Amino acid sequence: MRPTTTSVILIALTAGVVACGEPTPVTDDAEAVQQRAQEAQTARRRTGAEIQERALHRVVRTVYLCDNGERLSVDFDNAREMATARTSLGDAIDLFMERAPEGIWYRASGHDLRGRGQFATWSVEGSPPTDCRAVD
Repeated sequence: MRPTTTSVILIALTAGVVACGEPTPVTDDAEAVQQRAQEAQTARRRTGAEIQERALHRVVRTVYLCDNGERLSVDFDNAREMATARTSLGDAIDLFMERAPEGIWYRASGHDLRGRGQFATWSVEGSPPTDCRAVD
């Protein structure tokens, strides 16, 4: 016997009410309402230090389209101060972070990636540098 749509909806609603536990009491006390709202917002906000810590310890992927037709996918691993660039041909190159006056600079074995914001320049030894733009 197949359950009807109505019975499925009633079961789902019953499960949702049971899962919620005790309801929050309704109050006309504006101060109590404001306090609960502030606590809820504070619990969700991250501090500047927490945001910076997360950015420093995660891998960020950026895809660049370059003027020479190259599609470059770069995984920036800030914790290890490295980036792995993957070219359209499937080559993977590990690059090491260099200190730049502004923006990014990664290089290794004849490859160089420099940039700021969504723009970068990709250089491969023996080829002219090409300008690239982040698309992802």
